[in-house]
Amino acid sequence: MVRHAKSSWDNPFLNDHDRPLAARGIEDAPKMAERLKKRGIKPSLFLSSTALRAAETAKITAEILDYPKDEIRWEKELFLASPNQILKLLRMQKDSVDTILIFGHNPGLNDLISHLGGTLDNLPTSGQFGFKVKSEHWAELKPETAEPWFIDYPKKKKLRQFKITDILNYVWKQFRIG
Repeated sequence: MVRHAKSSWDNPFLNDHDRPLAARGIEDAPKMAERLKKRGIKPSLFLSSTALRAAETAKITAEILDYPKDEIRWEKELFLASPNQILKLLRMQKDSVDTILIFGHNPGLNDLISHLGGTLDNLPTSGQFGFKVKSEHWAELKPETAEPWFIDYPKKKKLRQFKITDILNYVWKQFRIG
């Protein structure tokens, strides 16, 4: 699940559906798409809200992940969708589809993540939350079949990775007598 990148409020009279990405959103969206690529995520389906900010996020991500932009499925009902509406849409997908990226909005995405067993306070703009589904059938997507996999967002600090020998050497130095 991908929340749209940061949107612009430069024109306060613009319809909410038609708000484009802000400069920060244009900067964050490709960076976050690169992180998906580094995870080895190869979606077989993109589902996106028709809201301009979500559509632009989906197109940027598609370009980075080499997904054909003309194959993105535009789903009007994803605009400000409830968690039940999003879940219903996911459950309707063909079982031949392995990996879905869905581009949408809060509070719907946030509430669905919580419903499926994910823990977070708020999925920020450009945020990503991945689940692994323990079923061969999208129709069976529910809390019991959804396993939280990862969360990522632009301001998330990368965890430093240590080799086991580094950890053992550190511990040895801390507790060495003499």
